[in-house]
Amino acid sequence: MSQYDVVIIGAGHNGLTCACYLAKAGRKVLVLERRHIVGGAVCTQEDLIPGYRIDVGSSAHIMIHLTPVVRELELEKFGLEYLEMDPWAYYPILGTGTGISFYRDVEKTCASIAKISPRDAEAYRNFVRHWGELNEGIFETFLKPPSPGKIFGTIFKRNLLNWRSRKLWSSMDTSRQLMAPYGSLIEEIFEHPALRTALAWLSAQSGPAPAEMASGDMLGWNAMIHKSGAKRAKGGSGALTQALAKCLRSHGGEIICHAEVQAFHARLNGDWQVLYKSSDGTVAARGHANDEKTLVKVDAKKVVGACHLHTLFKMLGPGSDKRDHAELKKRVARTRIGNGFGMIVRHAVEELPDYGDAAAPAGPLPGTKDYQTSLQLLCPSMEYLQSSYRDFMFGLPPKEPSVVAMSFSSLDPTLAPEGKHVLFTWGQYHPYELSNGENWDSIRESEADKLYDLVCRYAPNMRGKMIARYIQTPLDIERTLGLLRANVMHLEMSLDQMFMFRPLPELSEYKVPGLPGLYLTGASTHPGGGVFSASGYNTARVILRSDGLS
Repeated sequence: MSQYDVVIIGAGHNGLTCACYLAKAGRKVLVLERRHIVGGAVCTQEDLIPGYRIDVGSSAHIMIHLTPVVRELELEKFGLEYLEMDPWAYYPILGTGTGISFYRDVEKTCASIAKISPRDAEAYRNFVRHWGELNEGIFETFLKPPSPGKIFGTIFKRNLLNWRSRKLWSSMDTSRQLMAPYGSLIEEIFEHPALRTALAWLSAQSGPAPAEMASGDMLGWNAMIHKSGAKRAKGGSGALTQALAKCLRSHGGEIICHAEVQAFHARLNGDWQVLYKSSDGTVAARGHANDEKTLVKVDAKKVVGACHLHTLFKMLGPGSDKRDHAELKKRVARTRIGNGFGMIVRHAVEELPDYGDAAAPAGPLPGTKDYQTSLQLLCPSMEYLQSSYRDFMFGLPPKEPSVVAMSFSSLDPTLAPEGKHVLFTWGQYHPYELSNGENWDSIRESEADKLYDLVCRYAPNMRGKMIARYIQTPLDIERTLGLLRANVMHLEMSLDQMFMFRPLPELSEYKVPGLPGLYLTGASTHPGGGVFSASGYNTARVILRSDGLS
């Protein structure tokens, strides 16, 4: 039996971020991770395709650079190095040999847009200015617990001076646009079908469909990328969580992998007890073993659930007072996960995709083009994107999936052997639960082929250039990463499950009422999914504040 100040369940990037801040403040922290490696959905492995570093979750890191986490935890001291993706996105216009590049610099982006639509270039400049101002205020709410007063107060205060200079109808119109579907908002602001499609596919990455009400800021948020930039962790996405793990250990924190939590409960003395199962046979060597050999009990003053919300509350057992918290568990179980999200295929390839854009500037490495470092948006039209979503709504694999292609070895040669490359493809929409009687294990190869075929349609040089691949169907995503029903955001990112409603109003401030000492962090909580660390940062501050520290 061991006693800790805090036990954190799950070693994803939010759990590790929370752990680092707590350990840095002098707390005795233990992180339990069921997998053999830390990182959760921010993880890179070298054992999937020999010779290649393969991400198993996220790839591009965007929003974390708007937080103080990397700087305050001094993660560069622990080996973290970021490489700028510039352009951060590229939309090849099929059959034309040209495309739209989204650079961090707004004017360079507008110049790229002006090649196909001067009017849209000006509209995009105005869009970035207006929505950038608005979202700077919204972003401030991401770095604190989301009470209604804090959210509306911060946004109002942050944008008051800007709004004073506008006419009342303009401010009201912004409110209308926030409540609109982002698909309609795109059509309202922009004219050219290529730019409309590029922005729709970018905006779809958080999950809501183009026609979903109150999703306007899924479009508006893209304006913030011009401030944060999009970056790639050198050595793979998991370099972030490896650096966090080293940071934690440097402050005295502990991490145990192969440790699957079975249950936890409150004790009469106000502490918590966590029971986990060790699967690697090294429990005794850690000094945690009890008489059951493979089951380990750990005591803690506080517990932080950094795993999926539904998984956490299934593990919550009756405390010493015999309460089983049945009503709260029912409310948690009713939060919407949805029916999947997408699938990912990681390829080892002979060369990089060439979209035939002769005007594309050179990339950072010899023989590369700058768009090859970006998120490559492969989606021929708005109708094409909508057809994928219609198939998804019927519980069918998309006949024509849209793809985000990523070829980061053009930026980071450590990912592949010399002369070879990686190509990651993310497709939407792929339902977890199929309605046609098929199952993902039987159709995984054919569905993976569809993603690569679309790449080849845009970049014919890729035909026959695949060396090997690692497929992650929705079922695989759930099995490997614990992302239930393959929702990489944990819960749907619709307005009724965001801000002070995420995951439930009574749980939105990272604490669990009636269960002192139990806290929440991760994508299930405010501000949601993405490589962000804001939730872990916020949870740590809430805990330290409860201990009398600011």
